[in-house]
Amino acid sequence: MGGHNPTEVQMSQLVLPCHSNQHGELSAGQLLKWIDTAACLSAERHAGCPCVTASMDDIYFEHTISVGQVVNIKAKVNRAFNSSMEVKLKPLIPQTEEEKIEHSIAAERRRMRLVHKDTLKDLLTRSTSNTEMETRDGSVVVPAEKTRVESVELVLPPHANHQGNTFGGQIMAWMENVATIAASRLCHAHPTLRAIEMFHFRGPSQVGDRLVLKAIVNNAFKNSMEVGVCTEAYDQEMSVSRRHINSAFMTFVVLDEEGQPRTLPMVVPQPGDGERRYREASARKKIRLDRKYVVSCKQTEVPLSVPWDQSNKVYLSYNNVSALKTLVAKANWVLAREKEKVQIYTLEEDKFLSFRIEMLVHISASQAFSLLSDLRRRHEWDSHYESAELVQQVDEDDAIYHVLSQTLSCENKPQDFVILASRRKPCSRGDPYVVAFRSVTLPTHPASTTYTRGETLCSGFCVWPESEEMSKVAYYNQATPGYLNYVTTNVVGLSSNFCATFEACEKFLLKNKDDLIARLQDL
Repeated sequence: MGGHNPTEVQMSQLVLPCHSNQHGELSAGQLLKWIDTAACLSAERHAGCPCVTASMDDIYFEHTISVGQVVNIKAKVNRAFNSSMEVKLKPLIPQTEEEKIEHSIAAERRRMRLVHKDTLKDLLTRSTSNTEMETRDGSVVVPAEKTRVESVELVLPPHANHQGNTFGGQIMAWMENVATIAASRLCHAHPTLRAIEMFHFRGPSQVGDRLVLKAIVNNAFKNSMEVGVCTEAYDQEMSVSRRHINSAFMTFVVLDEEGQPRTLPMVVPQPGDGERRYREASARKKIRLDRKYVVSCKQTEVPLSVPWDQSNKVYLSYNNVSALKTLVAKANWVLAREKEKVQIYTLEEDKFLSFRIEMLVHISASQAFSLLSDLRRRHEWDSHYESAELVQQVDEDDAIYHVLSQTLSCENKPQDFVILASRRKPCSRGDPYVVAFRSVTLPTHPASTTYTRGETLCSGFCVWPESEEMSKVAYYNQATPGYLNYVTTNVVGLSSNFCATFEACEKFLLKNKDDLIARLQDL
């Protein structure tokens, strides 16, 4: 145990036969117990008091672990959030570059968890209310009710912490067990767990409680199926009154001899609640694929322009802000040029060359944030911008713009961009105001022959308050590979261009801050 971060916990476990499934591989339930134990120990190091699991993000099981292998688990606190109903937590101060990156994007992950239900509701509202059965030639049809499983577990002292609360990992292990049985009733084979949907615990359970675990296959797609699991708790005296502990959605596949997913039977839902679960499973599958596509892969693996729609808007926003915060937190920035108030830094890594231009401006951070957030005003100080049209106001913090640029492409045509702008106010003291930009694609704004469609991978502003009336304004831009040749042959001219543009930005901020104050006072 140990490391730079005092909350870091490292656990090594030898996989024994008692930890394995029928294939001699580490069971997902056992792995979940180990992960939960390490996470709780890390949380307790920071909080200084007993902790229980409140929620978890998606977990993907992509590799198997065999008996005899050693599993190494590392857990550490990335960020501490407070709510009025819980113990007041001290803030976490990140030390290393990795910790700073994780700390900066932890708030975005939390934001994504909080709006997950709204995303699902929105997608269901936009989809048809009819339950349309998928058709597959020659496929067996199984009523969903035939996959239903119910099990009861008694919580004993080994299943709980020293406060008597059931380990979250133990509950997840029991849930995985009943879900596996439900999945096997559909396919009559040994299913393999591939993913667990993000979920949160609604309340604790204690030693002596009986946990009722219910599982059913909600929907079966061509190569995967979703199993819904519900956990309720009651004590011996209150057997009629049950408490809903949590629900989870697990995705299973059945692998053939070559390790490839088999085609699965179709599920026929029961009318009413079964049809609701059937439709929700289809919506969750789309959300899950979007989330894994946009959020889970490395930034360099995400295409520059990802199609924007209702199901992935939260995750594109997450990717947009977290990519900029990750760039901001990186070390090894090198001062390339300093001209009066403006400093230009560069960062070279792999195929990317990133720029950071910063200066102190006599304006409050909130005012600078408000003025820089609206791309429709950028042409007032940035000569590269001709105009920016607000295409869609997604919500209070996210908007999509169609930008026309005066810069000519190699085809000797002006460029245009479709840009998602995501703005965030500080979550805690020391955090900057953030305005992040990334390219997206919209069916309403396809590429045209008049313009060359440009793309931005990661760019945006961060504004740190230095005092009530002074701010550090920094602009970041991660250049794409096609931009590198231009940069390497135009470093001096590019630096001068950056300085001139940023000086114009300062004048814009100073000129408009008083008008902004007047408008706010009128409101």
